[in-house]
Amino acid sequence: MSEFNKAPGLVLLPAVDVADGKAVRLTQGRAGTETNHGDPVDAAADWIAQGAEWIHLVDLDAAFGRGSNLGIIKKVIRQARGVNVEVSGGIRDDESLETALESGAKRINLGTAALENPEWAANVIARYGDAIAVGLDVRGTTLAARGWTQDGGDLWQVMDRLEEAGCARYVVTDVTKDGTLKGPNVELLRQVMERTSRPVIASGGISSLDDIAELRALVPLGLEGAIVGRALYSGAFTLAQALDVASD
Repeated sequence: MSEFNKAPGLVLLPAVDVADGKAVRLTQGRAGTETNHGDPVDAAADWIAQGAEWIHLVDLDAAFGRGSNLGIIKKVIRQARGVNVEVSGGIRDDESLETALESGAKRINLGTAALENPEWAANVIARYGDAIAVGLDVRGTTLAARGWTQDGGDLWQVMDRLEEAGCARYVVTDVTKDGTLKGPNVELLRQVMERTSRPVIASGGISSLDDIAELRALVPLGLEGAIVGRALYSGAFTLAQALDVASD
């Protein structure tokens, strides 16, 4: 049996991004590019019915600092019984973090707070361990913060700090690829995986089953999963098809 066949499958996390109470998709994370995909609870239920074991749930209004969809977020988590939910967006202090965990989220994906408040982030990582992932949202090698509207520092310097803090997992997004259906930034993922022994989740640009297969081949190098959004919503493939490829 080859090493590839021994490797675990690629975990797929269908995305449910929430803005103004609706499930939406953005292009390159830009406010104003939303396409509406209806009720977030229905969207999550659809992915679960197709076999999802994880949901990547994002409060875009909280990420942009323009409001909160906490009630909807809680409802999605409540309805997703038996499925793991990773929550992201606007979690920047103890209160918002604890609220998300108490709502039943399996994992919290920290973004801006990990860049702007490193001491707090290090304490949270030490306290909650595997329940905390850090999102590395990148343009080139510059991190993006505040809903991707501001620069957040150099990727490699921030990674060095997070490695020292014992970060359990990274979610890596090429912002220029997100929502574009132009394929994932495999080179960026390889560079990140070379610098950490921690699992990495890919995000941004997935457009086809071939992209899923390409990411699946990176599992032996440390890629654990991939967040899939626009390709699913646009019907490029079904989640069931993607799961078949991811588990091959």
